[in-house]
Amino acid sequence: MQIKTDTRLSRRTLLGGVAAGIGLLGGLFGLRAETPRRSEPRAIAFDGAALILADQALWRSEDGGSNWVALAGVGKAVTALATHPARPGRIHAGLETGGLSVSEDGGQTWSAHGAGLPAAPVAAIAVAAAAPDTLYVSLLGDGIWRSEDAGATWALVMDRPYLSDAEREVLTLASVDLATGMGGIWIYAGTDLGLTRVPDCFCRWQDVQAGDAMDALASGAAPAPEAPLPAGEAVVALVSAPQSPGMLYAALASGLWKSTDAGVAWVRVGAADARALAVNPADPNHVVAATRDGVSFSRDGGTTWSAVAAIG
Repeated sequence: MQIKTDTRLSRRTLLGGVAAGIGLLGGLFGLRAETPRRSEPRAIAFDGAALILADQALWRSEDGGSNWVALAGVGKAVTALATHPARPGRIHAGLETGGLSVSEDGGQTWSAHGAGLPAAPVAAIAVAAAAPDTLYVSLLGDGIWRSEDAGATWALVMDRPYLSDAEREVLTLASVDLATGMGGIWIYAGTDLGLTRVPDCFCRWQDVQAGDAMDALASGAAPAPEAPLPAGEAVVALVSAPQSPGMLYAALASGLWKSTDAGVAWVRVGAADARALAVNPADPNHVVAATRDGVSFSRDGGTTWSAVAAIG
């Protein structure tokens, strides 16, 4: 039996219009391997060497995506995932109904977080590259919120970026340790109109550009990137490689793109219309892409790809 759902990302602009929760499929961690049912993937992340996948349910794979077991306990539809190499076993799951669920044991048990966050769908989560207890989330119809205590308390730190005469939805976030932000960290945001970023002082959104980024931020100068992502396309997934901070992967409708210089120049490395991306924390060239048709991986930074599982 196939389950068909409308998985298009909500564009609510009023925080009061909260999406109804969708019951996750049952199953306990450690049950026999299953194949995820066909539905559009929403998020994927590495937990150490394991993979966590969110579609209409939540799944874990210990063998690179060939076999999956269902995770129970979240109780609501998951829209975003985030982990950190320094906290193996800790999984942050953003919820369609607002707030987060957090697991400290690889997905076996979950607890509610996000008290103080507005009741709006979570579009993306990022864990600060150099501070694993610092989290950033983007909320649909709202801005960027930060927690410095692993999700216990939250504060609004930035409005949505203003691009082409309108506020744009932030669909995906990545924390990048470039040692050039005010605190050493930049937050990259994929929006429904392209890529932008802000240093973790949260002083101003800035186009990605060559040269000294902080000098450009102070002066207001905005030289064009050397080889930007396709103009006007939504960036639906964006990940950085912990071992190589300048290496970024982005998923757009035009395909999969890669940058080795923190987003100044991009090259297309795949044709798939991926909905979610993850990079192995121990290997910047091991990238995984989740599409409507299944999960694929590359071990050479996107030069070649292999399918490992069909979702459905």
